[in-house]
This record gives sequence, structure tokens and C-alpha cells, in this order.
Amino acid sequence: MRDYYEQSAEREAERLSRPADGAVEWALHARALEEYLPPAPSRILDNGGGPGAWTLWLAHRGYQVTLTDLSPALLDVARARVAQAPRQYAANVKAVTEADARDLSAFPNASFDAQLCLGPLYHLTSSTDRHQAVREAHRVLRPGGLLIATVMPRYMRLVSTVLEHGSAAFTTGTVDRILDEGRYDDPRPGRFTGGYLTRPDDVAALFEHHGFRVRRLLASQGILAWAQPEAAALAQRDPDAYQRLLDVAYRTASDPSIHGMSGHLLVVAERLCA
Repeated sequence: MRDYYEQSAEREAERLSRPADGAVEWALHARALEEYLPPAPSRILDNGGGPGAWTLWLAHRGYQVTLTDLSPALLDVARARVAQAPRQYAANVKAVTEADARDLSAFPNASFDAQLCLGPLYHLTSSTDRHQAVREAHRVLRPGGLLIATVMPRYMRLVSTVLEHGSAAFTTGTVDRILDEGRYDDPRPGRFTGGYLTRPDDVAALFEHHGFRVRRLLASQGILAWAQPEAAALAQRDPDAYQRLLDVAYRTASDPSIHGMSGHLLVVAERLCA
């Protein structure tokens, strides 16, 4: 995982701003953060925050943000971005530091009011590791604090794999591994590294096991998951219609009928007081 992001730091830094790739996800996630995060200047941990896009978004809104990531290359990008930000916003970024989502021992209990975990969980292929990451997220949040995390469902990755590799996706057992185990591996240099692909019905149990209450589960690209290039074209042709379509996509993002075919799912979970 670290090697993948070391090799693709610049590409990852640009992903959420690419119109046909990450722009819809960015827009819907921003709506969720605006709806659910506590008011600024709450303390936010951007766990696995990579190049710092969300850290800066939060800092611009007055949040006190700490960014952690496992990739030194992505952390370098984040530090450069913070250094280039206006001083009043950069001052809200309290630290940019290397850390593993499974080990947040650098932070005391109840250090944060909310935490973003937009990536680490689906890179942890071991159930033990995923549970440890959620356990650590719970520990560093105050009672009543909010965890906003992403997981990756199986079916979109399965379809995209077959579209890319054809029959080889079946003969190599890749399709069966995704369906039966939720395991995805691509050993080729520069490709998306191994990951765990979940079933939407299994998501809540992971968080509830560690003392969270799932408040909402959203499809990160909503009804636009398979129409992002077309949505990008609409944004250029008719910006008003595009914004209205994003509103509909966010309003319907909790519909379970679209969760299995989304690229990512956004989990909004509250740390229970007990």
C-alpha cells in the first residue's frame, strides 16, 4: 500500500478534482461534512488524509486539523499545500505527520471531536487490522465524537476488473475472490494496490462492534457512479442542471438499492458515550 501511494502521489493529489473521476465524490462528501460535522473550531483528525485536500477544506472553515498518513510522499505534498495556503488557514493545520490507522498511539484518548478516515479501511485486507483501526478511531474520539469513513463495495470493482481484463479476470480466480472473499489484488506496478471490498449489509456491524452508532450510510458517487464522465460534460454545458443533479444525488445517496454498485460508501458514525 505504501509503495502504491509513493509511486502515485501526484495522481492521487489530483484525483478528487478530476471532473470525470473524483469531482462527484468530492461534492457529495462535502455536503455530508457540512451536514454532520460539529461546528468549528472543533478538533478534527484527517486519518489517512494523503495530499491534504480535505485538511485544507476543513482549515478554511476554521477547524483545527491534524493530518496523518502512511505515505511520506503524500505527506510531502500535503506539507507543500499547507505552506502555500493563506496564513490564517494554514495556522489551523496543527500537524502533518506519519501514522498508521491501526496505531494512533501518538494521540491521547479523546483527543478529537471528529475524525475523517477516507481510505485506510479498504486498504486493510485483514479483518483483524480493520477492527484495530476502528478500535483506535474510537479511542481517540471524545464521547459523542463523529467518525466519517469510507469503505469500498464489491460489485463496481468486479465489473471494472472484468471490463479491463476480460476473460483473464475469470480464469485467474479474480472474480471469485472478489465475490467470495472481498479480496482484490493487482500486483502490477503503479496500479491500485490490494484492498478489501465489503458488502453494504456488513458495514454497520464493524462500527457497532467498537461502540459506534451508524447514523448514515451514503453512496459516495450516488446515482452518478456510472455516469461521471457524462456528469462532467453536463457541468460544462449546463452548470445549473449539474448542481441540481448533485442535490438529487446527495438526497438519494442513502438508498440501499444503489449502495452495492457505488465506487465507495461513506459511513457517518457516532462514538457512543459508554
